[in-house]
Amino acid sequence: MALIGPEALYHDPAFTRFYDHENGWAADSAACLRLARGCASVLDLGCGTGMVAAAIAESVPRVVGVDPAEAMLEVARSRPGGDRVHWVQGDARKLDLGESFDLVILTGHAFQVFLTVEDRAAVLGGIARHLRPGGRFLFDSRNPVCEEWRDWVPERSESRFIHPQAGDVRVWNDVSHDAATGIVTYWTFYQPEGQPAQRAECRIAFAPQAEIAAQIAAAGLEVDEWWGDWAGTPWHATAPEIIPLGRRA
Repeated sequence: MALIGPEALYHDPAFTRFYDHENGWAADSAACLRLARGCASVLDLGCGTGMVAAAIAESVPRVVGVDPAEAMLEVARSRPGGDRVHWVQGDARKLDLGESFDLVILTGHAFQVFLTVEDRAAVLGGIARHLRPGGRFLFDSRNPVCEEWRDWVPERSESRFIHPQAGDVRVWNDVSHDAATGIVTYWTFYQPEGQPAQRAECRIAFAPQAEIAAQIAAAGLEVDEWWGDWAGTPWHATAPEIIPLGRRA
């Protein structure tokens, strides 16, 4: 088995080539596209391979996609419609583009890669900094109460997909949860047929809704709606997702 270092899932082309085949268009993508209608500018933080940003750019004049992983941005630039988006390699904690946007999104649970209270505060400050007055923001984080990581074990997570070059690919996860910090370490395994499996490691945090709400307010943002899923169901204590939709205060 080939072992790859931390965060290789996003930084190593050996893994990023599989990303869109496992993580296709979904309810969060559709929600972002709806919110972007009528906007003149959208900032997609943690844009990954650029699927959502490129779709938004079909109708929005100014779309900027930001991601720290150059390997993901290489996929984004080469996708259909990628030439309509301005791609930036950058860290959302430190970003200052010198412009403001009608809508800032941070989806795909990218908020959870920020492991400390300080990191999450910095990201929220960056969202506020890039919103025009009255501009809206949207992001998502898994609800720790639901302990979703318990399903990220081989016997529950295995699936397959067909890749145009690699053929039949088997994929599964394994996981470790640190109860003291709330940080989950998970491993993603990809095994193309007839080849050894490759493993990539990621770490994510599960912040509680109360903490997220306090940090949003501290960043000068206010929430109009709290969703518990991507259908827009109002948030409740056992909802699977924590999704604030709000604006610059």
